[in-house]
Amino acid sequence: MFSKRVLLFVLACAAAGRLAAQTPAVNDYVIGPQDVLTITSYDQADLTGKFTVEADGTFSFPMIGRFRAGGSTLRQVETQLKKQLKDEGFFNNPQITVSVDTYRSQKIFIVGEVRTPGSYVLSGDMNLIEALARAGSTLPTASGQALIVHPAAGGASAPVLPADESPDNVVRVDLRALESGVAAENAALRDGDTVFVPRAESVYVFGQVKNPGAYSLQQKNTTVLQALSLAGGVTDRGSTGRIKIARIVNGSKQELRVKLADIVQPGDTIIVQERFF
Repeated sequence: MFSKRVLLFVLACAAAGRLAAQTPAVNDYVIGPQDVLTITSYDQADLTGKFTVEADGTFSFPMIGRFRAGGSTLRQVETQLKKQLKDEGFFNNPQITVSVDTYRSQKIFIVGEVRTPGSYVLSGDMNLIEALARAGSTLPTASGQALIVHPAAGGASAPVLPADESPDNVVRVDLRALESGVAAENAALRDGDTVFVPRAESVYVFGQVKNPGAYSLQQKNTTVLQALSLAGGVTDRGSTGRIKIARIVNGSKQELRVKLADIVQPGDTIIVQERFF
């Protein structure tokens, strides 16, 4: 689960994402049906307004009539509008800007161990941190990894689950590295992506520990000592020198003597035995 430090990082990045919406990078956004565009004219005020792109990818613009925007970027729409206004003799050098008022045509899916799974509108240059923040962040049962599954050509109208994954369309993100501020892990998202946060695998801690039970492995290379800390630590009667792990290997149960620095595996049962005296 995100810590308070990570939550601040999430909020900062979300704010940065809102600022990024004013940068030229968003001009590469591909317009689709139901997007609402804001067109500002500096030549004639009554040309300024909000225009909804209809199902056929067009909208009605004063003087020009039906204008096709679907499938074009903001930059392309702006350029073509200026060209038509000039070619049709309305202005010598039209001064207009085009931006997105409301994103509606593109969406992503966030599923798995998050607080509010579902479909979300893809707005501007959305990245993984902003997407997870919209879904309420990860649950305590989440693993330390997220999978971003890109849809096949043509997009997706429903979540693409990891069973459909291949090396070419799946990005694996280390959430622990992301929490630590590794910007390279903050993957950009695109239309139709599914963000899947799998459930963490568990270890079982029994014997002379304060809170025996099952605990999620939320990071790689968890040691015996770290697993014991999840269970509240060893009791006064327990011995850190008498710890064993019950592990299934090739279908057979094995019992292994381990040290505090040894690495546990998913499904391990850690047993802390009593002291001799």
